[in-house]
Amino acid sequence: MREDNSAVWVVALDIKEVNLPIYELALEPLDGAIVTTNPNDAGVVSVKVYVDGKPSDEQVNSILASTAEIIGGDVPATVIEQLPDVDWVAESQKALPPIVAGKFFVHGSHVTEQPPEDSVPLLIEANVAFGTGQHDTTKGCLIALTDLAEDKKVVNALDMGCGSGILSMGIKILWNCPVLGVDIDADSVRVALENADLNNVSDITGVCGDGYNAPEVAARGPYDLIAANILAEPLCQMAPLLEKNLADGGVAVLSGLLITQQDKVVKAHEAVGLKVIRELHLGEWATLVLSR
Repeated sequence: MREDNSAVWVVALDIKEVNLPIYELALEPLDGAIVTTNPNDAGVVSVKVYVDGKPSDEQVNSILASTAEIIGGDVPATVIEQLPDVDWVAESQKALPPIVAGKFFVHGSHVTEQPPEDSVPLLIEANVAFGTGQHDTTKGCLIALTDLAEDKKVVNALDMGCGSGILSMGIKILWNCPVLGVDIDADSVRVALENADLNNVSDITGVCGDGYNAPEVAARGPYDLIAANILAEPLCQMAPLLEKNLADGGVAVLSGLLITQQDKVVKAHEAVGLKVIRELHLGEWATLVLSR
């Protein structure tokens, strides 16, 4: 139940950066724009969820309690308050500084600074879909993709768990090839396609479906390149299906895993005949590049 539907409210909390992807997924039912800051020296990020109408205390408390139980931590203190009558979207965007990752300069519309020479600007606004470029997992994927483009030929690509579509757009720009973006969340697919239009990036197809089980995945495969920036456990579970859909000589770029989870993810993919050809660590997060 929502109260005061004419007003904008914010749910604010501080959490450890390592738990950010889990909390972002958990907070999606609030149907709001999620904005996070860069971590402080203690590795803590501030999270704000902007929603139309006051979310119920019961819903917020239930989400946070369930998430804390899953990760084995304390329930974070939360402030729920109504925003003043201001342009809250513009205010939230101020917390999103531009970032440079590989060939790309990722920014919101509020950014006025010029992109570095020879970089490709990507306009990504705060939205309901994961992937504004701020998180080290997204940065790691963009860096790995940029490096691969120097000598790897790709004519058909898959972005599994496409979120905001940032990796789909990056792949299309780097290789000028068709990209299939798949996400289990319909809002993410919608936002990904909107972002592609906003950035004048064509030949991206978005599909809402259950991962590799989506019919379009098999119909368009196999793929020279598969990108999957999700979480460690789903990556392990999906390893056999990734291998099945990867073309001979193809590569996969995986992230969403902590460095402490890397061995588990590597073993799951080695078990199906894939090998790690590069690893990249940013903060506490790992990005892996694998091939046959």
